[in-house]
Amino acid sequence: MRTKRLAVILLGLAVFMPAMTLAQKNHMQNKTSSVSKETATLPPIEFSEFTLANGLRVIVHEDHSTPIVAVNIWYHVGSKNEVPGRTGFAHLFEHLMFQGAKHYDKDYFGPLQEAGGVLNGSTNTDRTNYWEVVPSNFLELALWLESDRMGYLPDAMTKEKLDNQRDVVKNEKRQNYDNRPYGQVQAKIAEAMYPPDHPYHWLTIGSLDDLTAASMDDVKDFFRRFYTPNNASLVIAGDVTPADARKLVEKYFGPLKRGPEATKVKAVQPALKENMRVTVEDRVSLPRIYMTWHSSPQYTQDEAALDTASEILTSGKGSRLYKSLVYEKQIAQDVSAFNNAREIAGQFQIVVTAKPGKSLEELEKAVNDEIEKLKSEAPSAEEMNRAFNARESSLIYGMQTVGGFGGKSDQLNLYATYLGKPNYFQQDIERYAHVTADDVKRVTNTYLTDKRLVLTVMPRAKGKTTSESVAAGPKTPVALPSKQSAGTTASDTPVTSKDTNEQASKSGGLYEMPKPGKDPDFALPKLQRRTLSNGLEVLIVEHHELPVVEMSLVLKTGGTADPLDRGGLASLTAALLDEGTTTRSALEISNQLASIGASMGTGADWDMSAVNLLTLTKHLDRALDIFADVIINPSFPTSELELQRNQRLAAFLQRRDNADAIAGIAYASLLYGRNHPYGHPLTGNDASIRAVTIEEVKRFYSTYYRPNNSALIVVGDIKPDVIVPQLERALVKWERATLPAMDVPVSEQRERTGLYLVDKPDAAQSVISIGQIGVPRSTPDYFPLIVMNTMLGGQFSSRVNMNLRESKGYTYGARTSFDFRRGAGPFTANAGVQTAVTKESVVEFLKELRGIRGAIPITTAELEFARQAIIRGYPRSFETPDQIATRLTSLVVYGLPDSYFDDYISKLRAVTSEDVTRVANKYLDPSKMAILIVGDRKVIEPSLRSLEDLGTTLSFLDTEGRPISNGSGSSEDGGTKP
Repeated sequence: MRTKRLAVILLGLAVFMPAMTLAQKNHMQNKTSSVSKETATLPPIEFSEFTLANGLRVIVHEDHSTPIVAVNIWYHVGSKNEVPGRTGFAHLFEHLMFQGAKHYDKDYFGPLQEAGGVLNGSTNTDRTNYWEVVPSNFLELALWLESDRMGYLPDAMTKEKLDNQRDVVKNEKRQNYDNRPYGQVQAKIAEAMYPPDHPYHWLTIGSLDDLTAASMDDVKDFFRRFYTPNNASLVIAGDVTPADARKLVEKYFGPLKRGPEATKVKAVQPALKENMRVTVEDRVSLPRIYMTWHSSPQYTQDEAALDTASEILTSGKGSRLYKSLVYEKQIAQDVSAFNNAREIAGQFQIVVTAKPGKSLEELEKAVNDEIEKLKSEAPSAEEMNRAFNARESSLIYGMQTVGGFGGKSDQLNLYATYLGKPNYFQQDIERYAHVTADDVKRVTNTYLTDKRLVLTVMPRAKGKTTSESVAAGPKTPVALPSKQSAGTTASDTPVTSKDTNEQASKSGGLYEMPKPGKDPDFALPKLQRRTLSNGLEVLIVEHHELPVVEMSLVLKTGGTADPLDRGGLASLTAALLDEGTTTRSALEISNQLASIGASMGTGADWDMSAVNLLTLTKHLDRALDIFADVIINPSFPTSELELQRNQRLAAFLQRRDNADAIAGIAYASLLYGRNHPYGHPLTGNDASIRAVTIEEVKRFYSTYYRPNNSALIVVGDIKPDVIVPQLERALVKWERATLPAMDVPVSEQRERTGLYLVDKPDAAQSVISIGQIGVPRSTPDYFPLIVMNTMLGGQFSSRVNMNLRESKGYTYGARTSFDFRRGAGPFTANAGVQTAVTKESVVEFLKELRGIRGAIPITTAELEFARQAIIRGYPRSFETPDQIATRLTSLVVYGLPDSYFDDYISKLRAVTSEDVTRVANKYLDPSKMAILIVGDRKVIEPSLRSLEDLGTTLSFLDTEGRPISNGSGSSEDGGTKP
């Protein structure tokens, strides 16, 4: 719902190309450089760095704006450091490193989440990273845990842990690859594009057979070779001084010994000798084509030009491929292009999904035509500037946060690991500023040749298993290698952590869990209110750290206002807002925003609609002009409605391919029925979207899009006395109107348990949703409920996740949540689980739901953990303009007082164990819940029948949640023709 940050690829968006021909533009542009050098200046990122005697590189960045600190560590090891027959080890360690080490032999999520922190990790072909963002008084805890797992992980590794995390990885593969539409494609592309002995021949998740066969010695050997101080880079960013950071790093990491020196992985640059074709059949509704070429490795001369080419092809509505295939010819549902430059090889890819009834042959020809045009006609100055401005803005937007994926700490580590230059920010943007139109034309001719892989995914006929045919590139058998790991010298002798760190472990209290320091001071952002002459409320927060402004117009009406037979009307109206005004076409709106690196998002939730704008301060005037035009003057062209309608109808076909999407639709229908606003999908269904007329869209807009039904939130590098007159001028013509009264109908709770199954033949997992109608946002029990849910399933270390994932190994993740709305939104416990343990997973969910009601009493420590996790993490939610705007949105939508944030922590502290047990018993009743499973009926039905002891019978639904008589017939097509 919030405005999304610009990325290198903006899937399905586009920008405008004026009527002047490319040849005319090329004649006018400066061929030496297409971007003004004065625009290529980024805000500086100040840092200091040092290297320990053991080789650990440490980078420290001070940012005292919010009392939080990010700890980000990169190990220069990824799946490319594996060898055939021993794949998946790097990714396995991403999981094992959270399971405890010698001095804290427990799950790492516990202490860090109790500290109010967030943490995660990721692995790719070239590196593995781990990060935490914690309140600044818990920095020592985060460093202590990171040093313990760097120095002492093997000491605490057991076969039980290894087996458990192998199960978790298998569940991850089922969820993210096997049970996802088109999920097998990237593995097949890697196998076809790279020879069997190339380090990119396999995916990061590796082979499950390899992981199953791996011994404890195999796994420990891999760790000792690569997870060492001299193969790591540590960034500490946030509310810390370099002196304090250095003291703690030397204390905890200094005693660790160097490991063996990792040698650089070398591989011959891959090349295709001919056009290769692969056809795959999958359970999908729409065919898709993937066109893939070898390109250059990262940070080589041609990378920036190839990135720019990808932007010109598919970034924005006016981009060449989007404009041609999606907008004009309307033969594609979506199109994207990206240049995936990695450490030892690159890969350029174009992906296009066909519209219903359109052939992949049409798509391939259309793509080829546009590529040939780019080869012969260099991009215009306008196209080049749009591509550069997107890159510049994206880098600046990424500087808003100190931690997490893509934040300042992550970017510093990326540059340090791959280039040895943490301060490469300015040089990086200058690479793109110096790309010329001729450079783009040259790399297109050099790399996007007829020597490529064309992989097509076709809908599979019912009853068939996955099939594949390859027209070229036969596979060769691979011999099982020795245990020697790639990327280390053969003479390196593995050294045990006992040998390398024996001296450090003798230091006694050094390896006892550190206590937190004094709580840091935290001042809530100052909220200033203004009112425009038309009655529009304006909420303003100054935030001057970066030259960025976030605007969010919040309408207090959303999908709940949809007529029962027009589900999706609010969503469709919002989607059409920026598809044309009385002065700008849809392409012009997109084009003009892209030309200044701004992004705009429109959308609707159940309780609100919104128009969000993110822009650099220097472009605020131009961005505000477009923003106001979209809000006040939408023209709702009939042609744009038809385009949106057709795209949405095709998307409905696609969501029937996705088990999670099916579960969401069927679950809502079960809880609320079809005569309640919450019972239909927010985006509508086939019948409702086909029926919507342009007059109904205009009526919805004129009824609800009014200044007296709205508030404008402005956060960023602005001053109220400056921005308010600008807003007054921009929005003065937006008029008030009388609004109709609207109440959310009350829904009755179920009288007994219901057990339901949607058949998804050959599904790799079962998706489970269990729950009932919850409570409205206005409930006086809001704070006890969020504390209770935190314990039950609101975070990694919650009861349901620790049971189903960590203890049983049934799932990659299990969660519970209350969806708070004006009316009573749903409570849901959900997970994707192994098909073989579907029934057992339902049993465990029900056990935990009964347990939180008192069967498994909560402890004082558990209550304190949950409260502190929320309280200590509170400041982190006010770090960026986007986060602040999101917080303020709740004041607008739910009519909360400005003092709400001041009282937030005291209300959480007041929650008692009796409160938690009381609300669990009041609002959660497992004897009256709906239990929905989306999975392979022929496999799971017999075991589900045993759950009929709950006092219900097993009923069958189609993919829209409609009953199927006697459970007959397949539900794959929703029981009706698409």
